[in-house]
Amino acid sequence: MTSEYEALRRAGVTGVIKSGIGKADAARAATEFILTEHPDCIINSGCAGGVGAGLNVFDIVIGGQTAYHDVWCGEGNLPGQVQGLPQRFDADPALLRAALSLQTSQPVRSGLICTGDQFLTDAEDDARVLEIYPDALACDMESAAIAQVCLHYGVPFLSFRMISDVHGSGQDATALYKDFWTKVADDSFSFLKLLIDKL
Repeated sequence: MTSEYEALRRAGVTGVIKSGIGKADAARAATEFILTEHPDCIINSGCAGGVGAGLNVFDIVIGGQTAYHDVWCGEGNLPGQVQGLPQRFDADPALLRAALSLQTSQPVRSGLICTGDQFLTDAEDDARVLEIYPDALACDMESAAIAQVCLHYGVPFLSFRMISDVHGSGQDATALYKDFWTKVADDSFSFLKLLIDKL
């Protein structure tokens, strides 16, 4: 979200980096950011598809946990688990509490954000994720990769996502998705600014 990135820079927020799409770019950006900026924490924002019941476009999902939905390391490991690591990465408790305390006009839910290098296009894709993680709320392409890097370096982490699309909702998904891009940067920036001010 280039406009959100630029808005943060204009607002004088230092230590901002744009990761790009997918797990590799997210991990690269997080590693580079940690090694050069030495941040107190990393807060990752972006968009995600909604897979949990009751979600709507423009809702905010705060990742109490993140996990991979496209990883399989073989027998002896759980689906989604990178061998030697937890299946789920927990958000930093203090960052999570701060985010959940914010008063916003948008619906906010906290739960599991799943990550994979796949754009989910229909309810069948959602069902595959929900078979592994029945409590999943949203799917993106970056959060768990950044969480893994932060775990490695001992950096507190939190991810939040704005819901860009929901399959099988009965809504006009194409129209909602198109409208989403006209609002996402401002709405995401507003939530992030509230969180930064809270911290």
